[in-house]
Amino acid sequence: MSFINDDFMLKTKTARELYESVKDLPIIDYHCHISPKMIAENHQFKNAYELFLGGDHYKWRQMRTNGVDERYITGDADDYEKWLAFAKTVPLLIGNPLYHWTHLELKRYFDIDETLSEDTAKEIWDKINALLATDEYRVQGLIKKSNVETICTTDAPYDTLEYHRQIKEIKGFDTKVIPAFRPDLAAIKPDFPERLDFFHENGCRLSDHAVDSMDDETIEKLIYLGEEYAKRGWVWQLHIGALRNNNSRMFAKLGADTGFDSVNDFQIAEGLSKILDGLDKKDMLPKTILYTLNPKDNYVLGTMLGNFQGGGIPGKIQFGSGWWFNDQRDGMESQMRALANLGMIARFVGMLTDSRSFVSYTRHEYFRRILCNLLGKWVEEGEYPADMAQLKKIAADICYYNAKNYFGF
Repeated sequence: MSFINDDFMLKTKTARELYESVKDLPIIDYHCHISPKMIAENHQFKNAYELFLGGDHYKWRQMRTNGVDERYITGDADDYEKWLAFAKTVPLLIGNPLYHWTHLELKRYFDIDETLSEDTAKEIWDKINALLATDEYRVQGLIKKSNVETICTTDAPYDTLEYHRQIKEIKGFDTKVIPAFRPDLAAIKPDFPERLDFFHENGCRLSDHAVDSMDDETIEKLIYLGEEYAKRGWVWQLHIGALRNNNSRMFAKLGADTGFDSVNDFQIAEGLSKILDGLDKKDMLPKTILYTLNPKDNYVLGTMLGNFQGGGIPGKIQFGSGWWFNDQRDGMESQMRALANLGMIARFVGMLTDSRSFVSYTRHEYFRRILCNLLGKWVEEGEYPADMAQLKKIAADICYYNAKNYFGF
């Protein structure tokens, strides 16, 4: 029997009952990096390597750690050789979320119970490739299989959004695919309000920013953009604390988003306060989701939220889910514990994939199991009554309904 079984990560009776009540809820993936072009064209993956490893820098990092030569990661080796190199790496990932994610993907999409290793690599490769050759396993089919109701992509400010318009016209594909505005703060231009209007006309209701410093120029630009978002009723997301492209040699060779980023440790509290207060005192603070890559700042964000809540909007300022290096059990639990200790976890808008992969929706299952296990632990340790109707409502809201209401989907 696969270790990915009904009780996976669920340690108590309460946790199992809660998970059973939320496991089939639709997915709202309000922040990801998947390609709208691939959705519009209903891309067909040529093999397991392209689906599982193409562009997935989480996996690339661990292959490098295992001593795999770059030729078998991003280089000119053939796809099966790269797949085999990954398969040899997987058994060593004890304690790493990639071990769980990989086997959730194998189980949920391909009904594969065997664990991936050098010994099983060829059998699993053949089974996946046979299914990928069918229409059901093209991109749109994978999204339907994942029960995804809404996807928010991440789009450059001068994107034409042509693929989003094409997707709206696809018959039989009901998932909403909505653009999200992602400008480079170093390139704010005078015509941005016109671009915002263009995005708004094409269904956009979210923006996203990488905040890699809190200098005065960044604060000023964010206040300017926040006002523009507030005028349009958008939600904005601030992803704080990445130190990007650390390996200059590999950046020159492969470019950005190839697995050479890490956690930054600059101070954020004062700058973040200036941004939020600068907007609030003008009554122009939009709905806001704050993410930190550095867990040292969990309590900074957890307390900052409470300073600017209100306006009759439940959870107006959100502490975003464990992000990037933190979207694993310890990171998610730390974020949720901080939110529960300092605010109101029942108003939390829950999980997102932040991924470039069309099989990463299993991360929502992973999150739901971790959430239900945490809630169940609090109940069974006597810290909250075993009021299952209330608990199931809280779990369902966090997994689905809070996001649906918050974003207006």
